Amino acid sequence: MHRIGVVGPQPSVERMIDMGKAFEKDMRFYPYPYERFQETRELVKANDHQVDVWLFSGKLSYMIARQELGSAENMVHVQHTEASLYKCFLMMAKEQGRFLERVSIDELEKTQLDYALQQLEMEHRDVYLKIYDVDTNPEELLDFHLQMWREGKTDGAITCFEGIYRGLKAAGVPVYWFTPTRLEILQTFRIVAEKVRTLYFKDTQIGVEIIEIEHFDRVAEKAKSPYHLQHLELRLKEALLHLCEKLNGSLLEKGNGRYVVFSSRGAIEREIDILRETIRQLSLVSESMVAVGVGFGETVFTAEVNARRAIGQSKEKAERGIVIVQEDGTVIEAAGLESELAYSYRMQDQEFLEKLKKGNISVRTYNKIEALIRRMGWSEFTTKDLALHLHLDERNARRIVAYLCEVDLAECIGEESVSTRGRPSKIYRLK
Repeated sequence: MHRIGVVGPQPSVERMIDMGKAFEKDMRFYPYPYERFQETRELVKANDHQVDVWLFSGKLSYMIARQELGSAENMVHVQHTEASLYKCFLMMAKEQGRFLERVSIDELEKTQLDYALQQLEMEHRDVYLKIYDVDTNPEELLDFHLQMWREGKTDGAITCFEGIYRGLKAAGVPVYWFTPTRLEILQTFRIVAEKVRTLYFKDTQIGVEIIEIEHFDRVAEKAKSPYHLQHLELRLKEALLHLCEKLNGSLLEKGNGRYVVFSSRGAIEREIDILRETIRQLSLVSESMVAVGVGFGETVFTAEVNARRAIGQSKEKAERGIVIVQEDGTVIEAAGLESELAYSYRMQDQEFLEKLKKGNISVRTYNKIEALIRRMGWSEFTTKDLALHLHLDERNARRIVAYLCEVDLAECIGEESVSTRGRPSKIYRLK
């Protein structure tokens, strides 16, 4: 049974869970209501491990959650269409006894409103629009509607927020809550059901772990006798068999300190901490570095190819760590840690590829830099920042950024003052 976390204002959450009863054969719905949309960030952060898919009553909370979790892979939001807006105007006409054209509206995007007004043949000059985003203060929206009303410019208001709806109602303003229609919610449930099926098949993909004790020939040479070496290999194999037991997988010994574990993607992702602990044990027992590459794929062949690519990248890093290569080409470094970094070594944009080629920069390098900037929430960066977080030589970081600037993919926007002697660091941003 897949767990679906429903996020939104209390009335919206209750309504959606009630409608979701028709889909409870494969899904179980859990309420996560909020008073203010800003609470979304903490809700998803604290409960993400308990939920398979997040379902949001609106796009704003979805955007906040995507910012917080860094990926929208397991998220769906109800898509408001013009039908929701038409419903508001019909309710206004019914309650007021006439069709109101002078209204104030708060919306996330202007395009949808333009289309709806065009269909209703309403003049834009009679409609006062306030666009909001994830950083908007709700009080600002409330003040906007109240000001339009008090200045006599509007006969009513339409808002997307329950709190603003209540505030305007208390102030005596004819107000209508812009909520999704039944059809919009049902369509969203169908999308959630499809996503759940996708997650199931993804969970059952083949997963391959390649684990290598580095410089195993030196480890063997240090053994006092063949018996000591065999005892060492038994201890290594025992730790790996414990891992296989947790993963419900199978172990293949390749020789010379190299092992392959076959399991499912779901089991490997769920037990990533067990893998990390196993690596630590292997390193202690062998007194050597251990490299690990994990590959996912629809077949054993593609999963093993990805695992080989992953272990190759793991060996490039001084601190090693777990590297995963997914079936779509996404690379995940430091998997399961706070410093986890996900990027792709693929790109479809030919014009962009030409620029990278001209600057002698690989797709992987650019995507890795972009992923770091996104994860850290930087609007700007220095070459020292890149060198520190990507474990690069600072001269190499400067060279990469210089090439990016040459091909117009980055720009220098200023300098960072320093208290010590020396040249100030230049500040850059990606274009």
